[in-house]
Parts: sequence; structure tokens; C-alpha cells
Amino acid sequence: MALPRGRTTYKKKDGILTLTDDRTALIWTPMPATGPPTVSLALENIMNLQQTPDGAPKVILRVIEKPKSTAGEGAAPSQFLFQFTSPSDARAEANAIRDLLSQLLAAARENDPNVPKPAGAGQNGANGAGASATMSFASTVNAKAPPKWFDDNTLKADTELQQSLMKKDKDLAQTYSDALALKPTSISQAAFNAQFWSTRAGLLRAHAIELNQKKGAYNVLSTIKPRTEDGQFKLSITSEQISMILQQHPLVRRIYNENVPKLSESEFWSRFFLSKLSKALRGERFTENDNADVIFDRYLNADNSFGVASKIGATQKVPHIIDLEANEENQGGFKSGNRKDVEMRPRANIPIIKTLNSLSEKIMANVAPTDLDPSAPDGLVDDTRIFDELTLRDLRGDAEASRIMLNVKEQSQFFSNQNGQSEEAKIYEKQVPSEVLFEVQADLETLDDDGSGGIDLRKGIGVDDDSDSDGESEKNPHVGSRGARKQAQNQILGGMLKKRSETHGVFSLGAADEDTSPMSIPPDIAQRCVLTNATSTEFLKQFWSAFLSGDPARTQELAYYAESLRRSAERIDALAGEAEKVRQQVIEKRKREIKEHYERTRKKLRWQPPKGGKDSVLALFEATLTGLNSALDMYVSALGEARKNG
Repeated sequence: MALPRGRTTYKKKDGILTLTDDRTALIWTPMPATGPPTVSLALENIMNLQQTPDGAPKVILRVIEKPKSTAGEGAAPSQFLFQFTSPSDARAEANAIRDLLSQLLAAARENDPNVPKPAGAGQNGANGAGASATMSFASTVNAKAPPKWFDDNTLKADTELQQSLMKKDKDLAQTYSDALALKPTSISQAAFNAQFWSTRAGLLRAHAIELNQKKGAYNVLSTIKPRTEDGQFKLSITSEQISMILQQHPLVRRIYNENVPKLSESEFWSRFFLSKLSKALRGERFTENDNADVIFDRYLNADNSFGVASKIGATQKVPHIIDLEANEENQGGFKSGNRKDVEMRPRANIPIIKTLNSLSEKIMANVAPTDLDPSAPDGLVDDTRIFDELTLRDLRGDAEASRIMLNVKEQSQFFSNQNGQSEEAKIYEKQVPSEVLFEVQADLETLDDDGSGGIDLRKGIGVDDDSDSDGESEKNPHVGSRGARKQAQNQILGGMLKKRSETHGVFSLGAADEDTSPMSIPPDIAQRCVLTNATSTEFLKQFWSAFLSGDPARTQELAYYAESLRRSAERIDALAGEAEKVRQQVIEKRKREIKEHYERTRKKLRWQPPKGGKDSVLALFEATLTGLNSALDMYVSALGEARKNG
């Protein structure tokens, strides 16, 4: 069989696209196709195929190749676009090459032990809502290939999926735009995308799974509500609902096959929803006064479960733990107690319990099982297996966490200040342990008794509520003094006020003066602070990823991230300047209002200048600025050592 060939253009140059004689590589040779090929793609390196749909004006085949082993970690896959330009039938040539490639790739993946093969991969291909509107995956490849969310490289190369995620997550889109605006010209767009999405493969995978989820079966009869308007019967039903009714109710399918086309489609469904059979299948009450129908009334007592296999009923032995009939037999024929509720008593004209149970069983029969098969020969006793399934796992205690112990030498270096020991640590260092212990023991011996065999701690620390001379005397400060207690109270309340201002704004007694923005920063600047912090955090992640890798090939990339950290600090300073400018405008406006009020009424207004200026922004970014400065100091230090050694 001759190999398929197609006349194509690649990078605006005409050529011939075909396969090698041994069918191990896809080659493209420029016209007149007499020389060596300029593009050669080994089939083992091809990740995916995409082709424009049949209705598209252009016939384009996209071939995605795995990153080269020498490209380094995080490199983006290469993409090759071939546009078929045959004047006779470009679509046929493209389909021939695509079909052959699909067969060869599918056969290679079948024999590749490194390719994951999840159950049902053939049914869960990339034919869901996440597929591109302009490009569709080659059907033969997807029929046997695993879903695309199993491979991180495929997710990072799927630009349509990334655009869809950013349309849904506006904060992520803003972070991407800010990071892209700061990208230097030395880093390509593909390398930037690969680096950006390498830390967000989980988000892409979750979004891809969400797009490919489909709505399951439901009780369709309960959702269809016929109505009467102006004496006319109105019924709204779709083809999907009809198909689901015929699938869930074999009895309706049987009546449909026997009476259509004798009856028209509209007449059949109109009479069905007015009949007693429709109420019976819904589980509703029907009486003799309801509309009589010659066709449907004959099937009121007919079986509606033929053709539906039950996994439980098909087993030879029903486990006792779920066998209700066995429980009735164990009662020995003697039944006592209260009479059953009216809804639980069997009645011929209200089969609601039986109907709902039967319908639920039919719907669940088409759902992939997540529990154990009761008939599975795994060596377990049936009651034991079913009991394990029905165990209320939520009532169990928390499982003991299995953590990896990390032993770090010289941990004190990670928590020490850059300036060395604190003043308090220096004081403690000069103290003699034996003298400190002697003083503590002496203090314990002088503690007063509270009268019940205990220790009076208030007197022990020197608290005297009746005394008000602590502030006037020159006594040595101690723990229980009024000044020490007031200082501790102010410190606690100050921390609470700072935390509240960071999350809920500044609180005041006047409701009109209450500011709900964080740190009293204007809302628009506060929103920009959130985005700036997200961008700065992203650059910190990428910086430490490159810095700690120790790869000399990433030196240029590391310099770019260091420069990005400097720009991040400059952006924070710029935001602080803008916030201070807005604050000054508010102060000037308020001063004018107070002055005008005084000129009219000769009454002074007490007013406290608002916060939310430069100091508030810098306080909000305190942790971020510390991280930026630490990373830059580490980079400068490492760069200096490298230059000395070099």
C-alpha cells in the first residue's frame, strides 16, 4: 500500500508531507521535493494530533512534539502547523495522513508500558465540552489514548484550556497579564507559558475534568409538567427527554413500538401524559374518575422492569445484612407494634414506593459502580464485605498523619536576625544560671498563702488594686505593677486593633465614619494591592525554584527573576505613594469642610485625620517586602561569591 502524500505549506513555504518508508517518522520536504526533508518528526516523540473540522475553510494539521531532552525542565512542547493546499481535494489528503498517523500512534501507545491506561479511557476521550471550537483531536488517537488531564505536558500545551481557565478565574488572568508584561525579551513566549503553568498543572487538570463532566440520568417524568391554556392542552418535551423516557421505562418503549406510527408522535405523547399510566409511572395517585384511555389503560398492571438487569438480584445469595425478606422470615410469623404509616402500606393505585425504588434501580444500573460487587469471589464473607461498605466512616476518628521527618541542622540560623542576637538575648547570655535559680527559689519561698493551701499569685507578683501610687513613686518596675499591667493591656489591644484593621478596616463610634477597607486603604488601591501581592508572590516562587535548583543553565533566568523582584518592590512603593496622595486629598477636602462649617456656625469640629496612606500600605506589605528583600540579599550574596570563585 502506497504511503499517503499531501501538498502543504509550512512557515509559508510549499512542500510535501508524508511518512518515511519504514513508517517511523513524519517528514516534510520543500518543493520540488527532490532534496532531503527539512522537518522530521519521529512518531515516538509525537504527543498529539489536531485537525480542523470538516466545515472549516482551511485544512490544517497540527502536530505536537514532546520537548527535547536537552531543553531542560519546564520546556514547552513544539508545535508544527501544516496547511494542505491541494487544488483537487485537500481534505482527503489530510484525512489519509491523519488516519495513518492515528493508527500508528495508537499501536505504539498500546505497547508502551509507560502510558497510563485508566478504565474507560476509550469512552472518556477529549470529545467533551473542553474541546476546541476550531480544532478537534484526531478521533482514532483519542479512541484509545488516555484523557489529556493525565499528562502534565499536554495540559501545559493546551492553550485553549488555559484561556478557558483564565476566563473563569479573573485573578489568575490578571496575574498572568502582569507577569507577561514584565517578561524580558530574552525569554520566549513559549518558555514563559511553560514556566507559568508548570506550577498550576493541578488547576488545569481540575478545570479539564470539570469541562468533561456530563449530567447523569434523572427522573425525567417528574420534570415534564403538561398544562392547559385557554382550554388547550400544552406540552413541552424535547427529543432528549423522549429518549430518556424510553430508556428508563421499558413499558413505554413497548407501547411506543406497538402504536407508532399508527398514532402520530404528538398524539401519542399527549394521550400518554393524560393517562392513568403516566400517573402510575410517576408514583402519583390515580382514580377511576381520571381520563380513560383505551391504549394505555391496558398496561396499568404490566411489568415495567423487563430488560433491566439487577446486580443484586442476579446474585445467587443476597447478603443477610440487606435482605429485607429474610428479616421478615426471622420474625416467625408474629408481628406486633404500631400499624405502618399510610404511605408505607401497599396500595394498588398509589405505587409510589415501588415506583421510585424501581426507577432508582434502573438509573443506577447504568452508572459505573464504585462499590464492591457482592458476587465477586474475593474470599470474603458476604456480610463482612457489605458491612465494610456500609460503615459510617465519618464517625471514625482522624487517622494519624504520616509525615516525613525533616532533620535540619543548625535550625537557629533560620530564625536569627540579620543583625545577630537581640538585646534581650544578650541580657540573658550574661546571666549566671546558678544565680538565676537561687533567686527563683527565694521568690518561691516568699510567696503568700491564699488560705486554702494554694499560692496567692496576685500578691506574689505585687498586685495591689487599692494602691494608686505606682505611677508617682520611683519603685523598681516589676511584673505586677500598675504600669506593667497597663503596658501589657495596651500591647494586647494594639495587636487586636491591627489585626482587625487589616481584615475589616478601621472601626469608630460613628457609623458614618467607619471604614471597612483593609487598613483604611481606598478600595481601588486595595484591589491593586491584592493583585500586586499575588504577582510578587508568583515571582518569589519562580525565583526560589530557579535559585534552589543549582542549574547553571538557569543563570539568565535567575537574573530575570531577581530584576522582577526589584520591580515588585518598586511597584509596592508606587502604590504606597498613590495611597498617600489620595490620603492627602481627603485631608485637604475635610479641612475645607471643617473651615466652612466653622465660618457658618462658629463651632469647631473634632476630627482625626484618616489612615490608609503610605504607612498603611507598607504595613500591609510588611511580610511580602521582607520576603523580597531576603531573596534579593541572598541573590546578591550568591552572585558575589560566584564572581570571586570565577
